[in-house]
Amino acid sequence: MPLLNKLRVVSADGPRRSPLSRLRAVLTLFFALDGFVFAGWVVRIPAIKEQTGASASALGLALLGVSAGAVVTMMLTGGLCRRFGSHAVTVACGVLLPLTVALPPLTHSPLALGLVLLAFGAAYGGMNVAMNSAAVDLVAALGRPVMPSFHAAFSLGGMVGSGLGGLVAGHLSPTRHLLALTVIGLVVTAAAAPTLLRHTPPAPPERVQDEDAAPRPAGRRATGLVIVFGLIALCTAYGEGALADWSALHLEEDLHAHPGVAAASYSCFAFAMTIGRLSGTALLERLGRTRTMVLGGATGAAGMLLGALAPSVWLTLVGFAVTGLGLANLFPVAIERAGALAGPTGVAAASTLGYGGMLLGPPAIGFMADWFSLPTALTSVALLAAIAATIAFATRNATTP
Repeated sequence: MPLLNKLRVVSADGPRRSPLSRLRAVLTLFFALDGFVFAGWVVRIPAIKEQTGASASALGLALLGVSAGAVVTMMLTGGLCRRFGSHAVTVACGVLLPLTVALPPLTHSPLALGLVLLAFGAAYGGMNVAMNSAAVDLVAALGRPVMPSFHAAFSLGGMVGSGLGGLVAGHLSPTRHLLALTVIGLVVTAAAAPTLLRHTPPAPPERVQDEDAAPRPAGRRATGLVIVFGLIALCTAYGEGALADWSALHLEEDLHAHPGVAAASYSCFAFAMTIGRLSGTALLERLGRTRTMVLGGATGAAGMLLGALAPSVWLTLVGFAVTGLGLANLFPVAIERAGALAGPTGVAAASTLGYGGMLLGPPAIGFMADWFSLPTALTSVALLAAIAATIAFATRNATTP
């Protein structure tokens, strides 16, 4: 009988673990697709800037469309996830994102560019809230801090997308390049969607049990902690958005780098961020969340000072890489903790605050570049990384270690 009982336990656990493994693989693929499509767009910003004849400040306002569209839809997406499920919303956004990335090369003015970027940003923001909500549920079910691994896939997708973008920049027009991204994105979504739609999120029972076993902050304190994590996400997203939108221009215009090398700047940042996030679970298990965030913010600040002020291309690339390592785990940890506190609502709130950094970043850096210089403007990334580290340290007794 004991042997028979053991066999029953194994056969009962096997089917449960298998769906979790498949869900993790498919969600990882969607995170990678998100980074791949977004990076493919950002490496063509210099070409589209020239096509539209935009100044630095006009381009900054046009790029505001991405962040504005994202932030506006993020809280709405939290509600959609509660009503239709985060898996279904992830698939829907996985269709919309590749479709909208093909629109920017069709524009010929900063105003038109800003309008189509609203649609692209809406799809991008919805995708981020939906897939992060699904990932938070899966992290709760797995019982391990694996959130950085999903964001590592995003960074890896960004690295591949920007690397390929640099390779094809001199051979394909932005229209053909981004249309190819549309085709790739739709094919990946069609292949991954059935698995995601077949399985319901596993977390709600796990979250209830976890809350019963370990009481969490309630009421205003919980809301305050979600805001704290959202502010850390804001500081991090500001840096990610700045490097995505302005790193290539910095290398081309300030350091006179070859367009292919300039396009690879975001790839260096994304590669370093991928390495940092791949090691994120081990780092979190060893240092804890607070120390990981403090160390990451300080490292990101130092790296960005080097990246913004270095006099040579290669030192600048090193600075971008160090920045990627430092910022790697701040955003995923912040979103995961907000989701653990308040579910999809917490993810949506922290994501909205986080991508508020992307909303603030493009125009702020554009105007500072016009008033002072682009290198000076980029030092604001270092400042906000240091602020993120300070917030994490100041709230160390109020948050999980």
